[in-house]
Formats: sequence, C-alpha cells, structure tokens
Amino acid sequence: MLERKKRIVVAMSGGVDSSVTAALLKEQGHEVIGMTMQIWDYSSFTAEHGETFGTCCSLDDVYDARRVAESLDIPFYVVNFEKDFQREVIDRFCDDYFAGRTPNPCVLCNQVLKFELLLRRARELEADCLATGHYARIEQDGERHCLRKGLDPAKDQSYFLFTLTQPQMARVLFPLGGMTKEEVRAHAARFNLRVAEKAESQDICFVPDGDYVRFLEEERGAGAMNGEIVHVSGQVLGSHQGTYRYTVGQRRGLGIGWHQPLFVVGIDAENRQVVVGEQEHLQRSELSVHQVNWHIPEPSGAIEARCRIRYRHSEVPATITPLPGGRARVVFAQAQRGITPGQAAVFYQGDQVLGGGWIE
Repeated sequence: MLERKKRIVVAMSGGVDSSVTAALLKEQGHEVIGMTMQIWDYSSFTAEHGETFGTCCSLDDVYDARRVAESLDIPFYVVNFEKDFQREVIDRFCDDYFAGRTPNPCVLCNQVLKFELLLRRARELEADCLATGHYARIEQDGERHCLRKGLDPAKDQSYFLFTLTQPQMARVLFPLGGMTKEEVRAHAARFNLRVAEKAESQDICFVPDGDYVRFLEEERGAGAMNGEIVHVSGQVLGSHQGTYRYTVGQRRGLGIGWHQPLFVVGIDAENRQVVVGEQEHLQRSELSVHQVNWHIPEPSGAIEARCRIRYRHSEVPATITPLPGGRARVVFAQAQRGITPGQAAVFYQGDQVLGGGWIE
C-alpha cells in the first residue's frame, strides 16, 4: 500500500486486471481517475468480418471500462490515440514484416502509448502516477528503480516492459505484481465487478481475426514481396507469395518437398528470398541487439545474466557485452533455436530486469 493518499490515473482496458487495479486503489483511499485509450477503429473490420475475437481495446472494452468506472464512482475519460497508434505501432508493425523482421507490437504499445502518451496525460491531470494491470513489480533500490518479475510466473509481463525508463518507473504503479490471476479474479468477485469472469484477450488488437497476412496486404498491398524459397546451400526449391508470410522457425506451409524436414531459418527481404534449412540451421549461439535500454548503470564490460528471446521463451545463461551506439552482443552458454529479428531480447538476474533490446 502507498504511504500517502495520491491522485492516480488507472489505464483501464475494460478487462479484469485493470478494473481490479482501479478498485483496489480506490479501496486504499486514493483519488482514482479511470482513463481508456481509443487506439483503433474496429468499425470497418466488424462491418466486413463480423465480431472481434478475444482482442483488447475494442469498443466493447471501452464500454466495459466505462461501466466499471461508474460502478466504482470514479471519473472516467477516453483519450483518442488512433493517429499515434497508427504511426507508432501499426506502421512499424508493417515496416518490420516487409523488412524481414517479426515485430512485437505489444512492447511498442506499452512503450509509446501507455508509458509516454498516457503517462503525459496523467501528468496533465496533476496525477501523482499512472497505474496499470501489468503483472510486474517496481521497487526502489537506493536512487534507482528496479523492474522485477510478477510473482505469478504464469502471468509475469516484465518482458513487455523492458523499455521503461527510470523517470517513468518513478511515476508508474503495478498493484497486481504480487498477485496470482486467481487472486485478482477473487478481488473482482469481491468488488462485484461486471468483468470478473471476462475472458483474457489473446490476439493482436488490430488483427482481431488473427490473419495478419490479410491485414498486411490490406495495409500495403500484395505481390511486391513475392520471390524464391532458397535452401541454405543456395539451391532454389520453390517460390512464395510474400516474405511477410514467413517467420524464423516456421515449418508448416512451405509447400516444398525435401528429404528432411525444413524450417525457415532466415528472411532476406532485400532479395525477396525465404531461406530454409534443416533443424540444425535454426541453432544460433549469439545475437546482437540495438536500442538497448539498461535498467542498471550501463556495464563497462561483459556481464553474466540470463536472456529471454521471446515472451514464452525460458531464460538461458548468456554473456552480454555492451557495444557502441546503444547495441549489445549476447552469447549463449548453449545455442538457441529460432532467434528471430524484430523480437526483444531481455536480460535478467534472478527476478530483476537488467535491460533489453531489439534483435537485429
């Protein structure tokens, strides 16, 4: 519990986590303001395809957030970030796929929309801090703030938050970081929240049917990235209908015959080639990252830590060496399968996030 009563803006998505966050903070006596981001217009999708499928940030979610705020008797605002979301998340999502990378739009949404733009709006309302329903913890260690994993390993979201800066962490609260999902739902039932049993969002919010190829082609058109499927030996094995249809590690849908199972091991967007190889070609012992954000003072040399190369990846021992220009080199104690450009590599010691960057 916070030591003194504060004015707190809660980022309300319409789900159970952010709703419980708002309810708990009000119960503790704080002045709570609910705020929901309107980031994407679903009307054109629903008109053509029907209902959405388990995404976040839909119009139904905005309505749910408003109703929860009314039930808690707290002020509620909707802020329109559609243009920002298009520029900072959707356009970059498309750019990455057409450049041969596999993006992680949830990290970008947290980085730019929640912890830059929404935090700025909270400060404009003279709020002391912004609270969200993330399963992670922020603790103060001397003059620095530390980002730590959520105590529930099945729900920990620290991976998505590696871009947080020290000034941001000084103004951000994660009240659910020490809870399990079951405990959160129990609180929702105790507060009689209408979203207590609401299902979790699963898909990318702006691709509600999960068909990201359809989305990319609607945004950028089809045909420009057609090309060859090439074995690592240089042998052309077939053709494809767009490099953006493939990601490193993919096995299904290649449509080619070979005497051993083949996997996508690389995307050469410049030459419009999908590079395939046997399973051993997926194994890499090192990677480089750029735009590294350190949560500790930047090391002067190599450090030993554990590295996670995608959200559901188990952290593995690695040596991380800072490089000039905000980059770093990561060498794994054991080769890893399916290192994917465009994903985030996040560094840990125990439950503490040391930093992270984008895989080149």
